[in-house]
Amino acid sequence: MSAVRIGPYTLSNRLILAPMAGVTDQPFRQLCRRFGAGMVVSEMLTSDVRLWNSRKSRLRMPHADEPEPRSVQIAGGDPQMLAEAARRNVELGAQIIDINMGCPAKKVCNKAAGSALMRDERLVGQILDAVVAAVDVPVTLKIRTGWDRQNRNGSTIARIAEQSGIAALAVHGRTRADLYTGEAEYDTIATIKQQVTIPVFANGDIDSPHKARQVLQATGADALLIGRAAQGRPWIFREIEHFLDTGDLLAQPSPDAIEATVLQHLDALHAFYGDVMGARIARKHVGWYLQTLPGAREFRARFNHLEDRAAQAASVRAFFAEQRSRPDSGDGQGVAA
Repeated sequence: MSAVRIGPYTLSNRLILAPMAGVTDQPFRQLCRRFGAGMVVSEMLTSDVRLWNSRKSRLRMPHADEPEPRSVQIAGGDPQMLAEAARRNVELGAQIIDINMGCPAKKVCNKAAGSALMRDERLVGQILDAVVAAVDVPVTLKIRTGWDRQNRNGSTIARIAEQSGIAALAVHGRTRADLYTGEAEYDTIATIKQQVTIPVFANGDIDSPHKARQVLQATGADALLIGRAAQGRPWIFREIEHFLDTGDLLAQPSPDAIEATVLQHLDALHAFYGDVMGARIARKHVGWYLQTLPGAREFRARFNHLEDRAAQAASVRAFFAEQRSRPDSGDGQGVAA
């Protein structure tokens, strides 16, 4: 399969970390990069630049020292505000602008943004034209298959995107009404792929190496977006890439390797956010890492009361010491980045 290109950028592989609000911050993006993601996309940033002075928005801004290509996702429903947000992000170091028309969250859709925009095809065209004209970097688009199952207009939106000069299209294989329930519709993604000549990326339920291969074959997609499956498992990119290249599965990471990754991630979160916010944000990530391990629920209840880096790190070390003392602890190959 030929290399994936977005404008002037050739990705190192076909695996992209999907943007997830509250998850794909700088520490997590860097971790997924080290574990083999060919590209990572920032958390969704509002197109209302008046709100960028908030601490949350400032932390979501692109960082010029991140690896290329730096993709930043923006969301909103006003063409000129989105165009201005795109320009400002490029000034701040963004090399690809991604427009969100895929988020199903009520608080986003109620503001006529995210996947709500798919109901108004004329507005979609106006937004895409405005953003593409505003910047000299590639603009990509993330959509769903439609608004609901009676209104699957993903193919129409895809053609509008291609005509507007969108460089690549990511499709989550569900409608807005489906949220994250049910099975992803890979046949609809395949149909969309056949209708346009720009690269199409498949998204939705890609949670294992076998599923990744199956989705590539079923959709003909040029690349895959991996979102929720990377939470607590950033090494999934390495696992999938190895399987697609060789047909062989990597051994599961050992407790030692997982511990090393968790501690690295914990340090990075505290360094990036400071101890108060770092401790809070670490709770969900550590919970995801450990959720399949014995004793994780009891550990999480205790861990969620810890307030500083040293206490959190000591707690993680104690948890893994207990895991290693279990008679059934495995000895998979290490994956620490």
